[in-house]
Amino acid sequence: MRKRTLGADGLEVSAIGLGCMSMTGGYSGRPDRDEMIAVIRGAVDRGVTFFDTAEIYGPHANEELVGEALEPVRDSVVIATKYAQDIDPVSRTPRGRMLLPDELAAAVEGSLRRLRTDSIDLYYQHRVNPAAPIEDFAGAVGQLIEAGKIGGWGLSEASAATIERANAVTPVTAVQSEYSLWWRRPEDDVLAVCAAASIGFVPFSPLGKGFLTGTIDTTTTFEDGNDLRAQIPRFAPEALAHNLSLLDMVTDVATAHGATPGQVALAWLLAREPWIVPIPGTTKAHRVEENIAAADLVLTADDVDRLTDASDRAEIVGGRYPDFLEQQTNL
Repeated sequence: MRKRTLGADGLEVSAIGLGCMSMTGGYSGRPDRDEMIAVIRGAVDRGVTFFDTAEIYGPHANEELVGEALEPVRDSVVIATKYAQDIDPVSRTPRGRMLLPDELAAAVEGSLRRLRTDSIDLYYQHRVNPAAPIEDFAGAVGQLIEAGKIGGWGLSEASAATIERANAVTPVTAVQSEYSLWWRRPEDDVLAVCAAASIGFVPFSPLGKGFLTGTIDTTTTFEDGNDLRAQIPRFAPEALAHNLSLLDMVTDVATAHGATPGQVALAWLLAREPWIVPIPGTTKAHRVEENIAAADLVLTADDVDRLTDASDRAEIVGGRYPDFLEQQTNL
């Protein structure tokens, strides 16, 4: 697997990581735990070194899964997790508020236990908390870095201004936000800030929650209550019928390269900047193999331009989140 670096300190990771969120639910119920451990360890065997989880996934269950799966190879992998919500440790349910800076030390101890490690390589603020200045969070994180509890830190779904303010206090290793051929808002200003400050960028949902794999069409149904996409406006039937036009160009490029649409979508991201590291999520070993093969797919400049132009012209219909989730972002 090819390698890339995140941040000014050069955190080295595989060019494509593995997002583990769906391994404890979110899209299709709760997968078998032993099978998910096998998928994670299989990814390690195939060269993946970058694994993404969060305290809220489960809650707690996802960190525990990732911790167990990676414990035997801990020294050869990079683990990223996230904090944001105040979660009851007994009931494992959010208490309805976000953590404050003076609560991060306790939060990181919980993540360390669940991940079975002495230090977290990359610790993201999952969502920006307007109840406290971002500078206060950056200062608290700096203390955790000095204590050796975390290696570096990042922000998720943060605006360019927030990233700059945070980075001025404690250098930011990476920013994680949604980014793909059908969601390109980071290009407005966030990517420029990352480039100027040597901050890595980690796209989540790089395959558009499955849309860019070419496996979703107007006959696809999403189970309400178990699959987040049932609530996402751009997956609603009329919106989806319009949005499928974007896949025509993706499929054309894929056919020319003997690749899949998903591989082309990932290769497009990799071609954007050398410090971009997508983290496609899956619960299937064969999808892991398909995704990591995208690191070896070299698109021509013309391919990249055609895909970008198709994305520009597609005028995607519908929000990428239901309103209540979009309101939690800082973009």
